[in-house]
Amino acid sequence: MARHGGRGWYGKVLGAALGVTLLAAGASVWTAQAGAVGSSPKAATSAKPAAVKPVDVTIAHASDKGARGVNITIDDGPDPRWTPQVLEVLRQYGVKATFCMVGTQAQAHPDLVKQVVADGHRLCDHSVSHDTTMDKKSEAYQSQQILDAERMITEASGGVRPLYYRAPGGAFTPYSRKLAASRGMRPLGWNVDSKDFELPGTAAIIATVEHELPNGPTILFHDAGGDRAETVEALRRLLPQLRDQGYVFGFPVR
Repeated sequence: MARHGGRGWYGKVLGAALGVTLLAAGASVWTAQAGAVGSSPKAATSAKPAAVKPVDVTIAHASDKGARGVNITIDDGPDPRWTPQVLEVLRQYGVKATFCMVGTQAQAHPDLVKQVVADGHRLCDHSVSHDTTMDKKSEAYQSQQILDAERMITEASGGVRPLYYRAPGGAFTPYSRKLAASRGMRPLGWNVDSKDFELPGTAAIIATVEHELPNGPTILFHDAGGDRAETVEALRRLLPQLRDQGYVFGFPVR
């Protein structure tokens, strides 16, 4: 999985994250996210503490909808300008997605996190500060990035926990995968990088997805980090097109 470069905006995020403290290992956690085990979005407001159930440590790529399943994954938000637009398009076509959130973004925009959950989407831990060199850092640093983001996202959502962990730029390590899995967050990869972060144009984003989709069902888009107008329009065109081609939209396997 290729690493994304040129994300200068994350320098500000990293600075904001320096004061974040490590989540205590024995902290209480909340029940699984809406839709994961038969719960509903309303459960987020009255969730009760529950033990975390460990999941598989391998990096997930498959869809829970089987061979014709497609997983829409949205990274780096939430963003007050672009996330609502992405949510509107997903709502228009009745598609559920997985939102891989940066911890400080979730902390800054809790109303958007709650809206993502209320719309029936799933949450994914994308670290505190989107450091694509995490795999070169100490285990203590990796723990801070993963566990603090888990806490920040859970608090912002009103108690709904992330079900996945996606390493920034794919910078997984055996340690980070094991840690995330022990917290009930399946390591999440991708098969199709839409390259929307490079702002290649809507047509180019669509062409990339069409070309790469035979590689697997999990498609990577972004709702933050810059102008995401091309992404919104690409989703507007792709979602009905994929459905017309016989694909069904699901979530990554857990």
